[in-house]
Amino acid sequence: MMKKMNLPNKLTILRILLVPVCMILIMLPIPSMFPNLDVWQRIIAAALFLLISLTDMLDGMIARRKNLVTNFGKFLDPLADKFLVIGVLMALFIKSREFDPVFPVVLVFATTIIVMRELAVTSLRLLVSSSSGEVIAAKWLGKIKTVTQMVCIMTILLEPIVLGDFGKYHLLSYLTIILMTLMTVWSGYDYIKGYWKFLDSSV
Repeated sequence: MMKKMNLPNKLTILRILLVPVCMILIMLPIPSMFPNLDVWQRIIAAALFLLISLTDMLDGMIARRKNLVTNFGKFLDPLADKFLVIGVLMALFIKSREFDPVFPVVLVFATTIIVMRELAVTSLRLLVSSSSGEVIAAKWLGKIKTVTQMVCIMTILLEPIVLGDFGKYHLLSYLTIILMTLMTVWSGYDYIKGYWKFLDSSV
């Protein structure tokens, strides 16, 4: 099966396989005798997350330039983004419970909205695919939503390192969480409206 896959689809699958690695790296407990390891843990986790995220742009560029766009890729590519974002946000929630009683509550609220949005959009995408045989690729608003989610995750990981003691208040993280949540709701509404019109027109 892998021999029949093109390079963009292989990169997408690689992205999915690396998600648990990134989650484990974030959640690894740091021994109290080595507090400085937390800095390196965050840097390495952020670097791996960024690398995984960049493969998203890379496989899209390759698919478009070499005309390797497939229905499988159009379906799996946004799904890989969802696995990455939701998985890492869950790992950050578990990690942040060790240091702050309030931040994890905000994070889990935002993550719940993301999960609900993705379930709704993915369900409609499957319904459209099964009824018409057409796989609808991600819209530009959905791509902006994904970028805000990735910026938010990078901010949560690196804010304590870049801002030092000031970073413990998570001000930039709270700001990016709000932006991420707003874009998640907006893009979700846009997708649902578009899918609903598509289903109505196909009846």
